[in-house]
Amino acid sequence: MSKRQILLSFLLILECFFLHAQQKYTLSGTISEASSNETLIGVTIAFPSLKTGVTTNEYGFYSITLPEGSYNVVVSYLGFQDIRETITLNSSIKKDFNLLEKAEQLEEVVVTDDSERIDIRRPQMSVNTLAVQTIKQIPVVLGEADVIKSLLLLPGVTNAGEASSGFNVRGGAADQNLILLDEATIFNSSHLFGFFSVFNPDAIKDVKLFKGGIPARYGGRVSSVLEIFQKEGNSKELKVNGGIGAVASRLLVEGPITKDKTAFLVGGRASYAHLFLPLFDVDNKAYFFDLNTKINHKINDRNNIFLSGYFGRDLFSISDSFVNTYGNAVGNFRWNHLFSDKLFSNLSVIYSDYSYGLELDFVGFEWDSGIQNFNLKYDLKHYINDSFQLNYGLNNIYYVFNPGKIIPNRPDSGIVEDQLTKKYANETAAYVDVEQKVTERLSINYGLRVSHFNRLGQDEFFVYENDDPVFFDPFLLIYREGTPIDTINPGRGGSLEKFTNLEPRFSLSYNFNGKRSIKASYTRLAQYLHLLSNTNSPTPLDVWTPSGPFIEPQLLDQYAVGYFQNINEGEFSLETEVFYKDIDNRIDYIDGADLIANNAIEQVILNGEARAYGLEFLLRKNEGRLKGWLAYTLSKSEQRTPGRVSSADDGRSNRETGINFGEWYNTPYDKTHDIAVFGSYDLNEKWNFNANFVFQTGQPTNYPLGQFEFQGLTVPFFGLRNEERLPDFHRLDISATLKPKRNSRKKVKSEWVFSIYNAYNRKNAASINFREDEDTGRNQALRTSIFGIIPAVTYNFKF
Repeated sequence: MSKRQILLSFLLILECFFLHAQQKYTLSGTISEASSNETLIGVTIAFPSLKTGVTTNEYGFYSITLPEGSYNVVVSYLGFQDIRETITLNSSIKKDFNLLEKAEQLEEVVVTDDSERIDIRRPQMSVNTLAVQTIKQIPVVLGEADVIKSLLLLPGVTNAGEASSGFNVRGGAADQNLILLDEATIFNSSHLFGFFSVFNPDAIKDVKLFKGGIPARYGGRVSSVLEIFQKEGNSKELKVNGGIGAVASRLLVEGPITKDKTAFLVGGRASYAHLFLPLFDVDNKAYFFDLNTKINHKINDRNNIFLSGYFGRDLFSISDSFVNTYGNAVGNFRWNHLFSDKLFSNLSVIYSDYSYGLELDFVGFEWDSGIQNFNLKYDLKHYINDSFQLNYGLNNIYYVFNPGKIIPNRPDSGIVEDQLTKKYANETAAYVDVEQKVTERLSINYGLRVSHFNRLGQDEFFVYENDDPVFFDPFLLIYREGTPIDTINPGRGGSLEKFTNLEPRFSLSYNFNGKRSIKASYTRLAQYLHLLSNTNSPTPLDVWTPSGPFIEPQLLDQYAVGYFQNINEGEFSLETEVFYKDIDNRIDYIDGADLIANNAIEQVILNGEARAYGLEFLLRKNEGRLKGWLAYTLSKSEQRTPGRVSSADDGRSNRETGINFGEWYNTPYDKTHDIAVFGSYDLNEKWNFNANFVFQTGQPTNYPLGQFEFQGLTVPFFGLRNEERLPDFHRLDISATLKPKRNSRKKVKSEWVFSIYNAYNRKNAASINFREDEDTGRNQALRTSIFGIIPAVTYNFKF
């Protein structure tokens, strides 16, 4: 045998040995709740001997590829009994797990491994998850469990005060939050102007808030992503649960259409406090209702389809002469397909509509406006091996903006029907996202999103001299609305402006011993939609408008660094982060801007920039009878809208003042200090006690510095924008839950929730107004408060 043949034979034997030594197999499947077949999101499948693991995706699917061998596997999820098995991998295996609730355990399970270490190791940061059970324990106004109010107890999350709509994340505006319900966009998350949120806690399965390090699959907003998934429905047996409260009640029914294959869910809520107002000779009305629906069908082991929807409406009226209605309607058809044990896909066809209207009988007209979008998206998750996961996909969103339509409702009103010019746009995006375990200690996540926004043509578009819709008066030092010199009709088939942005994402985690890690992230995001609002808190009358020739898309760069630690085998956990956000093209409004029924909104806005930075601290107690957390945020949120500089030949002065003379000023949602404490104590099987305390620096506002008389009128004048603050805000809420001893012969489980909102009756200022005392002629300040102390009782049941 020649030397060449010997060498080839040796290489062949070496290759066969290498291939055998590197032989790997895939373990995959779905994890669900045993009692209902409801899939579970974020379940940990850990392999302690390998110090590795994986978590289930949004549809309960998992996949991990490991070398051939036998391994101990630990399947764990908060509130459920751990599963511990030994699995031998000598071929690829599909294995589903069904988890039992801890309440159904026959004996105590002692957890010896820290199965939460997978969260320490993952590069994902700036994310908060709230269990539905925790949301239901948090005391809130009028005793109604509320998702948005619960989020306000987390670091970096605030709002404009009591009974205010929306929420602010890390110094961002409310319109900079992407709110998704089963992947469909929710444009207004509030009922009754902020008293309640639109999310029925009985119908919710998972709540997750991304404040930074946002994965590349998300886009379109520059502050946060709130992702909420509804339950899929019980495919085992019929279940009913609900609650009767002081101002609203709810009912949810779920069950199998075909056992273990097809299930449905229907849930509804409605308020009824307005029914009692006539007893007090009050003609005003304020109520809401909503409906959650879902059907899921398992075609086979590789295909599942889902059809979900939400519909909600609010009505507020004053003596029937002023009627305001608004609400969301969304629908989503999804198809889950498993190409292989490593490749999972989801196709979604989504419709979202937010409409709002007014009826003004004393004026004689109705007002209707809204925003619609149609979204087609396709996402794929490729579990290549235990250290490399690839996510990629694309989506297309078509928008229709209706700024408003005036409809006369009285023949003698003299008002002519008028439709403000509708606007149209199309947003396309493609992304790729990689999660990679580089070494035993270092994990990274990197991705790129490419977004393209096309502001489509419309029936009428204004043309301005020097292409300038806003004019600066150098004599009065104020901005005025520009006058159109012409109009064009580009038509629906044309394009007014196109934008393309690259949005890279990067994050990393370096873990020291499986219990401590440091993380860092960089996120770039583009937002093409703008909410036009001249109030600190969004209202139903606010108007959404797309980027275009005079409105640039908002662009965010966010940097974050954090330290994370599990303490005492996971009994406590510590999360600390510092962040810095820089946003270009953040709009603000000229003084005296009129946003309602404005067919040329570009005439009252100026482009500026914003920034926010701060420190977040979160200490949790995760186990024992006493659970809860302490959250603290130290932050600053500012905006700058400088005056424009121009040459003399274009007719503009180069001495424009901008807003606040081009200096940084506080945003309306700047809160220097924000402290939140939540605690839950299980006294015994019957009684559970909960409390939360919040303290926030007062929100920025404007107070008059003085006044002058003009033609017999007293006119106040103000200083720089948002230079003053309301008094500090603080409040204590408490609740107690009583679970009566259950009769084993009865299937009904029930509980009573007794709550006190604002227990020490703090009169927090929603606003401070000034008026002249008729007797003394001197100005006096009047504080307006929304809530004092409010007790409430709620009865919950299920069977």
